[in-house]
Amino acid sequence: MGRGVMFILMVLGLMATAVRGEDPYLFFTWNVTYGTISPLGVPEQGILINGQFPGPEINSTSNNNVVVNVFNNLDEPFLLTWHGVQQRKNSWQDGTLGTGCPIAPGTNYTYKFQVKDQIGTYFYYPSTAMHRSAGGFGGLRINSRLLIPVPYADPEDEYWVIMGDWYTKSHTSLKKLLDSGRSIGRPDGVLINGKNAKGDGKDEPLYTMKPGKTYKYRLCNVGLKNSLNFRIQGHKMKLVESEGSHVVQNIYDSLDVHVGQCFSVLVTADKEPKDYYMVASTRFTKTVLTGKGIIRYTNGKGPASAELPEAPTGWAWSFNQFRSFRWNLTASAARPNPQGSYHYGKINITRTIKLTNSVLRAPGKLRYAINGVSHVDPETPLKLAEYYGVADKVFKYDLISDEPPTDLTKIKIAPNVVNATFRNFIEIIFENPTKTIQSYNLGGYSFFAVAVEPGTWSPEKRKNYNLLDAISRHTIQVFPKSWAAIMLTFDNAGMWNLRSEIAENRYLGQQLYFSVLSPEHSLRDEYNLPETQLLCGIVKSMPNPPPFNI
Repeated sequence: MGRGVMFILMVLGLMATAVRGEDPYLFFTWNVTYGTISPLGVPEQGILINGQFPGPEINSTSNNNVVVNVFNNLDEPFLLTWHGVQQRKNSWQDGTLGTGCPIAPGTNYTYKFQVKDQIGTYFYYPSTAMHRSAGGFGGLRINSRLLIPVPYADPEDEYWVIMGDWYTKSHTSLKKLLDSGRSIGRPDGVLINGKNAKGDGKDEPLYTMKPGKTYKYRLCNVGLKNSLNFRIQGHKMKLVESEGSHVVQNIYDSLDVHVGQCFSVLVTADKEPKDYYMVASTRFTKTVLTGKGIIRYTNGKGPASAELPEAPTGWAWSFNQFRSFRWNLTASAARPNPQGSYHYGKINITRTIKLTNSVLRAPGKLRYAINGVSHVDPETPLKLAEYYGVADKVFKYDLISDEPPTDLTKIKIAPNVVNATFRNFIEIIFENPTKTIQSYNLGGYSFFAVAVEPGTWSPEKRKNYNLLDAISRHTIQVFPKSWAAIMLTFDNAGMWNLRSEIAENRYLGQQLYFSVLSPEHSLRDEYNLPETQLLCGIVKSMPNPPPFNI
């Protein structure tokens, strides 16, 4: 081939690259409606997306731009949050009441965000009222780009396991219970993909598997209250990913999946060709609730055995399973610093924040708090108040200190906003003095979960931290009378929600916001207010502030 032809081909290639220079876009239109569902045999009002329960999957690839136009056809305000999606520089799209106004009934709002430098298994759900208890949730998959290989062979297919505890009471009834100062009590059952197999021989399979083939199952606990143990009758599971991190590929008989957490496992169809049960049952509860779903071999003959595999018992087993999770340092990924080159264990900690949860059970005053403050959402979203320069009229920063108060029986009800220094590397300690398990999610970030231990934390406990290959994730459980430690860099400017994933606790105040401001007010660090952003509260009629500089 002549040099002239080669030059022309090179120029054409560069032109083609320029044309497709922006990362691909994915467009979705979602209609949110009520619909009658009967997942536990009792007709109830569910929240459907495009008529589906659970909602439709978002199947994306790292760096894709995702555009979701949501039409709210409910009779009350509504928001969706994208659980685990980091929303780089873009807390406007996080879908919480602290960052944006809810979508009013009969109107729509378009979310626009990029799944930047992420891979893995995530989900979305409603962040308003108790809507999550009625549906509106679904899977969000972020595939690795073709240029970045995953550390296992391509599976034959990929299947979602969207599981969670379930109440037959309506979401409005649950909200009224909480508003009246009472608890929502125990759930009524457990669902897998919105169903629970009856075991009467008439159940249709959720999924089929070809003999000898390997499948990826994406597991997420989207429930309200209970940790779940997941297992597949007669089959082992190879763990390959957890909340965006490739992990050391250990084999498990079962996995504890705490509220808000996700895993990806590989399962090989290497057993007798017949039906098998997937099983999800509540952990750490007096009454064990169980959900089931059928997996069928394509050439299978015979029903699933009625003898279900037993779940583990006790707290120690779950502690030890957490310790077995390790980051796969030899795997490529979508991270800017892959293959363990980000040595988090060697970075100096600039701030330690110790957060302790508490509960006030006085008659008619059930509230949950972090460091003595029980969060409430003001009429004007915190991020909008800050952006428009009227934060002092809406909330006060730093009502809590970096150490919990000595008296946790007193609770103050107010917006809970903590000032965080941009790009500081910090340590957060969660202490749980109560008798029930906690689960926390931090929006906009992944963090290194370096320890989960019984007892109370002290600086000497740092010698127990995993400072080499702790998983980078976004949700962490804290067992009763125990503590957990995470590390992260506050490098994502915005207003970010740290919340209990236990729905009752979150609704009644067990959450806060980290305000992470870039001192340079630059588009390099944070996006401007979107032109289509919904406005409410005291900023509704105010002129827009000048945009950030480039």
